[in-house]
Amino acid sequence: MKEHCSHRTDCLKMIQLILDGEATEQQLARLKVNLESCKPCIEMYHLEKEVKELLTKRMEKKCCPDQLVATIKSKILSFS
Repeated sequence: MKEHCSHRTDCLKMIQLILDGEATEQQLARLKVNLESCKPCIEMYHLEKEVKELLTKRMEKKCCPDQLVATIKSKILSFS
């Protein structure tokens, strides 16, 4: 088992894609192989997964005030 990951930034990006459900089958397969041999990636995967789960549980869905929606729409239209 590797104790040091030399592709940490790339691995983190791939882990985030997978946890967001945006990874390709090839990326999923590559991460699976990597998680069998890289201790830092295993730890990073579990940390990212826990953070995502906590954020999901803590986020509260609220409707935006109509005035805010109108202001955002008008600003977007002014850039077009």
